[in-house]
Amino acid sequence: MLDMKWVREHAAETEEALRSRDSSINLAPLLDLDRKRREAITEAERLKAEQNRLGKEIPARKKAGESVEPLLAELSRIKEEQQAALTHQRELEDTFEEIARALPNIPHESVPRSLDKRDNVVVREHGAKPEFGFPFKNHLEIGETLGIFDFERGVKIAASGFPVYVGDGCRLERALINFLLDRNHAAGYKMIGLPYLVNRETGYTSGQIPKFSEQMYHVAADDLFIIPTAEIALGGYHREEILPASDLPLRYTAYTACFRREAGTYGAEERGLVRTHQFNKVEIFSLTTPETSYEELERIRGQAEHLVEELGLHFRTTLLVTGDLGQGAAKTYDIEVWLPGQDRYYEVSSCSNCEAYQARRGNIRYRPTATSKPEFVHTLNGSALATSRLMIAILECNQREDGSVRIPEALRGYMGGQEALAPPSGG
Repeated sequence: MLDMKWVREHAAETEEALRSRDSSINLAPLLDLDRKRREAITEAERLKAEQNRLGKEIPARKKAGESVEPLLAELSRIKEEQQAALTHQRELEDTFEEIARALPNIPHESVPRSLDKRDNVVVREHGAKPEFGFPFKNHLEIGETLGIFDFERGVKIAASGFPVYVGDGCRLERALINFLLDRNHAAGYKMIGLPYLVNRETGYTSGQIPKFSEQMYHVAADDLFIIPTAEIALGGYHREEILPASDLPLRYTAYTACFRREAGTYGAEERGLVRTHQFNKVEIFSLTTPETSYEELERIRGQAEHLVEELGLHFRTTLLVTGDLGQGAAKTYDIEVWLPGQDRYYEVSSCSNCEAYQARRGNIRYRPTATSKPEFVHTLNGSALATSRLMIAILECNQREDGSVRIPEALRGYMGGQEALAPPSGG
């Protein structure tokens, strides 16, 4: 949520920045509601003060032997007016909050202004696209040869988009998860185990609710939402807390399964593990002071890039334009690996600085000094990394002509020294 004092004082500048994300944004209705809301607050407070004044005057009149009937009638009228004013104030505040909480974050000044994601800026490339001296296969074909996926039984168990990993496929992904967690821990991110379901307040803190609640699986009986990313739960971890400045930055890493309804249909190139309803991901999350948050963003980006480098994969890092930013992000880098079977790059990490947007929604604050007024922290997040698309990249980029797949050296220690995935005997 935005700082309304800032929006009020910099209305034209704020609207211009937000329209670089969404050209339909018009702040006039919100600012008009804000004015009426503040006027209603003033009127309700005036009536309450008048009510208190009359309440004190009545005993004095009685003591003096004067009639209090006119005052009682006046007090009754003021009470009714004050209740009506409070009702009007609440109605205005509810409407105001509904509009205000739907606004996206203000983009950072360093973010390129464009509504077209094709204008995203490549800021780094690492390695080269793999070359094959034989007809290469996509991950579905490789998975069938190796017997490591069972998509048909996933449909039987649940529905399309819920893959089953089998044997070495399951071992390879588990190796990836452990590798990512260990590397993040070594880089100073504290491991944390999280619930997979969150309440409405936690979903609101992240910015996921209410705007994107339809994309989340919902347990209606308990009004709990299944997380689409660990970022949601991590964002709620310090909700409604005031943190000592000496504790900042706080850095966390968490593995969770992630669940997304992903409304819409996708082409044949996004079959298999490319886009699923359930997938696994390791997340990193930081809470910092405002002064250090952009330095922290580069740290998160560097950690995610280093992980992909260790896996020996070709990737590029892009700086997203304003029109491609997520709801709560002020600045985002995407790290994309090359998938030969899809003949394109796909995101495996998104690293964002949300500044105070989430902290304001979740009331997460810190005290710069022991005696100072609490201020909002800045929150940052990054995938480190999403394993399903990493699985695709590892399988497709490390395939051999004999049908086997070379296991990246960084993962071999997690697989008992195994160097390759090989087709079953007779396969």
